Amino acid sequence: MANTVRNNPNVAKETTIEDTKALNNVMGMYENNKKRINTIITVVLAAVVGYFAYTKLYSEPRNTKAATAISFAQRYFEADSLNKALNGDGQHLGFLKIMKKYNGTPTANLCHYYAGICYLNMGDAKNAIKHLEDFDGRGSLVTYAAAGALGDAYMENNNTKKAISAYEKAIANKDDMMLTPLYLFRLGLAEELNNNTAAAKKYYQQVKDEYPQSMQARDIEKYLGRLGEHD
Repeated sequence: MANTVRNNPNVAKETTIEDTKALNNVMGMYENNKKRINTIITVVLAAVVGYFAYTKLYSEPRNTKAATAISFAQRYFEADSLNKALNGDGQHLGFLKIMKKYNGTPTANLCHYYAGICYLNMGDAKNAIKHLEDFDGRGSLVTYAAAGALGDAYMENNNTKKAISAYEKAIANKDDMMLTPLYLFRLGLAEELNNNTAAAKKYYQQVKDEYPQSMQARDIEKYLGRLGEHD
């Protein structure tokens, strides 16, 4: 083919003409759509630059500040100083103000969990429910603990049906030898209060069969016995 083109000027000329037409078509299309293409490129570049600017100059520094701020509130929480953990000590912020000041950060989300637990331990079920419902626990280490605490708060608020729903989420981690039997047991109690004896028996039996070394299993025969289950 190369020899044919080289030895035949007409073929070479026709090929050049075709290439020129193709190039002209491309250039024509670009000229016709130049404004639109350039606008799209500009928008994409602006979005990319904006994303990195937001991440590096605003989001990451803000997340770092939030993580530092929560450390003081966590210390009060661990020391069982729940009021200071919630409201701060006058020098350092508590969970409530951190979640507002750093709204939208992972730390602010975690503050909802801590605040919910604080309120639950302080006997304020209504506020405990509010914050535990606002907490997004997906993928976190406290996903099941948060669901269980929400169940406890609903029980304190005399909402057995919602408590059952929360406890059902709390028992999803079958490998947790501490929390799962605890919330299985509480789920059984909630089902008893809901007059669902069959479900209560099922959960008590599950504690007995699957978590025989748990604290809840020590007295589980008593609960099964009062529902008519005997060895």
